Amino acid sequence: MDSEADFDPPPSFDNVKNMAKDVEVKGLNPGLIVLTVVGGLVLAFLIGNYVLYMYAQKTLPPKKKKPVSKKKMKRERLKQGVSAPGE
Repeated sequence: MDSEADFDPPPSFDNVKNMAKDVEVKGLNPGLIVLTVVGGLVLAFLIGNYVLYMYAQKTLPPKKKKPVSKKKMKRERLKQGVSAPGE
């Protein structure tokens, strides 16, 4: 006796098969919506950072240089051949 050939699924499974065959894309894919929202947020973040960076470059004063120690200044003058004051 061939069990697969004689097996008829119950009528309730016929509806499932028909639904699987008639699946059509209705509306937007939820994965696509999530991807679009996340991508939009990342893009907005990057653009916002760039705008803030450009604004800061225009409005903030330039960075101050560290003061050169007297010892280093003395060394530089000696390298250039100028005697340090007081010597």
